[in-house]
Amino acid sequence: MVKMRSIQRGVMTLIGVVLIILLSACSSTSGADGTGKVQVTATTGMIADIAREVGGAYVEVTGLMGPGVDPHLYKASQGDIRKLEQAKVIFYNGLHLEGKMTNILEKMSKSKQVTAVAEKIPVEELHSGQATGGTEYDPHVWFNVKHWMHATEAVRDTLVEADPDHAEQYKTQAAAYLEKLEALDTEVREKIEQIPEESRVLVTAHDAFGYFGQAYGIKVMGLQGISTAAEYGAKDVSELRDFLVENQIKAVFIESSVPAKAMEAIIAGAAEKGHTVAIGGELFSDAMGAEGTEEGTYIGMVRHNVETIAAALK
Repeated sequence: MVKMRSIQRGVMTLIGVVLIILLSACSSTSGADGTGKVQVTATTGMIADIAREVGGAYVEVTGLMGPGVDPHLYKASQGDIRKLEQAKVIFYNGLHLEGKMTNILEKMSKSKQVTAVAEKIPVEELHSGQATGGTEYDPHVWFNVKHWMHATEAVRDTLVEADPDHAEQYKTQAAAYLEKLEALDTEVREKIEQIPEESRVLVTAHDAFGYFGQAYGIKVMGLQGISTAAEYGAKDVSELRDFLVENQIKAVFIESSVPAKAMEAIIAGAAEKGHTVAIGGELFSDAMGAEGTEEGTYIGMVRHNVETIAAALK
């Protein structure tokens, strides 16, 4: 009898071990924490939006940087580090957009799946950032919708690799989103073409719209350089003011993630020289709008920006 109990205990122990192994295997395949979803952490809202579109019901996405947050100056909190550590997959922009966070992300890439989506864009399509006080490359690639399609493909490929059980779903969802982006690219071109050619000048707080300008045929000028960490001085303010006056530019734009004070000083300076400049509206540059709004999605953000620019410059 004692021997029988011993055998039963041994069998139950063996079954328990097998169950633990099976559960561990399921967890590692899905990257889940009990929800059955792959845990994804993304730095910016734009990247988190791609992950939700491509991942759909199979991912749980956490974004670190919310509305109005400047990624150039962002410092990771202990809470952010925990979110990164708990994720199976991490997406970030790269090209040094995330500034001081870059070192943390590069270290984590040695132990988990970490993808810099902007670094999937062919190098020959990137702009230099050094001419305007930035890093080697301009990181604001999302302003060219075609570039953001490359980023979408990077997210798709990473999710397929991380969760092969749902590879076909990720590919299907990515294809649907890429179609929407293709249509958005056409829409942006058509709206910018409605602006008289001589009025196609976009003046903003920092030089974030370079890719936008090249892709859609509009001259772009920023008070600060590629990064908002770059300092600007009285000379920068006076030169931009004089450009507005000499070229009779009627509108400048503020940004949701950059204080408006400097642009207001330029407007006041132009007024002193007898030229009236209006604030054409607020653009979303380094961060999207509030969650749950149209501007809280990448497509909605781009539409808002283009409609605001066209309305002010037409």
